Amino acid sequence: MKLDRKFNELSLPEYIRCIENHKDYSDFNTLGLYRSILENEQLSLDEKIQVKDFANTIFGKTYEFLQVKDPRTYFELETLGQELTVADEAQIWRTIQQNQEKILAAKRIKHRNFGDHSKHNCGHPDCPMDGLMIRQDSWLTEYHMVFYTDKNKTGAKQKAKQRKKDRKNTHQLIQRDLDWENQ
Repeated sequence: MKLDRKFNELSLPEYIRCIENHKDYSDFNTLGLYRSILENEQLSLDEKIQVKDFANTIFGKTYEFLQVKDPRTYFELETLGQELTVADEAQIWRTIQQNQEKILAAKRIKHRNFGDHSKHNCGHPDCPMDGLMIRQDSWLTEYHMVFYTDKNKTGAKQKAKQRKKDRKNTHQLIQRDLDWENQ
């Protein structure tokens, strides 16, 4: 059976019924469900929170993985109806980043091409590359999933170049000293 409607057109009782019977629908999409909670204009703030909480009881693991897959949606759902200061927002984003690292480590996933991190999304409506699938660390990516424990690859390359330069300089200094002594 198919849902045959967009999630953001549903009312509260329809949301509840769809979530309870999610296995009956072949086109049920949990990411679409969570995004629709934010986009639905028919629901009040309290109803949106109620739908989110009810969905979390059934799709708890999916909701937690949303931090990796679509962190912006996760952030907006977590802060639904809250007044936040800049410091609060920064703290929530730090927590999301720490949780992303824990989730990827627990699942033993080494790449970071997930959801929003795998598509070009610059925000320009006439961009020909909008929505294009991209490789990890491509120049087309807008932002990367970065952790504090990551090693700085450019720093290692610079360090290798400096060591090579030092080895050459050392050899040249020794050669110059030998030449000076022989004179």
